[in-house]
Amino acid sequence: MSTYPPGPGPAGHRPALRGLARFTTPRGPREERCDLCSAPLAGGEHRHLVDIEKRALACSCEPCAQLLDRPGSGPAGRFRTVPGRYLSDPGHRLDEHDWGRLDIPVGVAFLFHNSALDRLVALYPSPAGATESELDPEAWQSVLAASPLAGLLEPDVEALLLRRHDDRIECHLVPVDVCYELVGRMRLRWQGFDGGAEARADLDAFFAHVRDRARDLEGSRP
Repeated sequence: MSTYPPGPGPAGHRPALRGLARFTTPRGPREERCDLCSAPLAGGEHRHLVDIEKRALACSCEPCAQLLDRPGSGPAGRFRTVPGRYLSDPGHRLDEHDWGRLDIPVGVAFLFHNSALDRLVALYPSPAGATESELDPEAWQSVLAASPLAGLLEPDVEALLLRRHDDRIECHLVPVDVCYELVGRMRLRWQGFDGGAEARADLDAFFAHVRDRARDLEGSRP
């Protein structure tokens, strides 16, 4: 089990470094196993759970994921299965003015509702890992109001993923573990002030994959 970046930190931008090990550490010969029952995870592809109490991501075999994939499962509803849905909202109302109000120093950000803290958490990839954005409630409320995707987010396990690129803004609903995978990839490849050509190419490939997997929210196509 590896702890994922917590919600709030001290004022200002605080690097959230925990929870990236499984995305930044090269895989060795050791066989991956379910963090709950220790069953081997064949093929490397597996489900993730969010441990609400520890704010951690856990690897899970399919039987454990199915067992815990319901409200109230586990000790006091401690675990929640990360779902696999991807949605896009090409008709969102976010524009350059909205992005400028967010005061994000890079072109990517994601946000989710942390139920243990009962608040919205917004982060962005950085060379140090997932860095929390100091939330301006009014500015972030404008983001939430700009797309119906925000109202569909499952707390803790899904995130609203935003990217400003080529004078446009993409808006997707994705599994939260995908966001931390992106953070790990950027941390590995980031070079210099702007990330460098390798990081930008990897970012383009990542969002192309998200677009391929996502279905448009009904009625959102402009």
